[in-house]
Amino acid sequence: MQDIATAKRESSVADSRQPNTPTHRAYSVIQRDGQDDFWLNLGLVFPHKDGGGFNIMLQALPLDGKIVCREISEDEPAQPTEPPRGRQEPSRGQGRHR
Repeated sequence: MQDIATAKRESSVADSRQPNTPTHRAYSVIQRDGQDDFWLNLGLVFPHKDGGGFNIMLQALPLDGKIVCREISEDEPAQPTEPPRGRQEPSRGQGRHR
């Protein structure tokens, strides 16, 4: 277990090397018979400030072990919009009645 002082120091070291804006997206390309390949968005790629490396923040892992990184285009937002979380159910008294 880490104490608060150590956790803050490690966090500030990582923050000092990583810009706030991602430059690439990480994908898994899923090949489908008779259809176009499906590019599954796995996460974002942040370059180090010194230009010597990257931090890859993944929300999922590819099944085949291959990750494709592509630059984020200018017309595409860097941060994806988040889908609603949890189950969406009508509240009591609303919805269909039989």
